[in-house]
Amino acid sequence: ADLFERTAEELAQQGLVCECLGGGRLSHRPEERKIHVYGYSVGFGRADHAVTTEKLKAKYPDYEITWADEGY
Repeated sequence: ADLFERTAEELAQQGLVCECLGGGRLSHRPEERKIHVYGYSVGFGRADHAVTTEKLKAKYPDYEITWADEGY
């Protein structure tokens, strides 16, 4: 929530409005070049991890990127 609030304030200064569509967690293992997206936010609910995963794959094509709805 802290990160979202900071970002929302910065965007508001530029005349933009944002909405949080959900949250989750990342497990990043750089030595193995792996990222796992999982879990949810108590305050914002669960994000669409499939969308997050696709965006990460585009940015980090040399990583193995997976996701699951399980976990907190």
